[in-house]
Amino acid sequence: MKKIIFVLTSLVLAGMFAAFTIFAAPFDDVVSAIRKGDAAGLSRFMDNSIDITMSGKSASYSKAQAEIILKDFFAKNQVKSIEIIHKVESNNGSVMAVGNMTTSGGNYRTTIYVLKKGNNTVLNELKFENK
Repeated sequence: MKKIIFVLTSLVLAGMFAAFTIFAAPFDDVVSAIRKGDAAGLSRFMDNSIDITMSGKSASYSKAQAEIILKDFFAKNQVKSIEIIHKVESNNGSVMAVGNMTTSGGNYRTTIYVLKKGNNTVLNELKFENK
């Protein structure tokens, strides 16, 4: 009986860990792509349209447009570091995080919104605000 309880408990814990890893992985991959200044890597996680705020201007772009805009941004602002200072995760797998990003072109307060959409987790919004 103890073996059955142990096995069942282990399976439940493994399932919970797997679910957490599935939800956390896209967010971690998004941060990693930002850290590398990798617009193509970011586009893998983008929703069909994404809201981007830069230099006080906000607009919604298609995935292809967003990749071009981010490629240009990262070319002008080589990322030196990004530190996540606040992260909120919802029960449905969505994540909102705020970080400080240091680049060759200046420092930015960076906000990242990753949302659960159907069976996928997608990058929905990015903000790069001058500090």
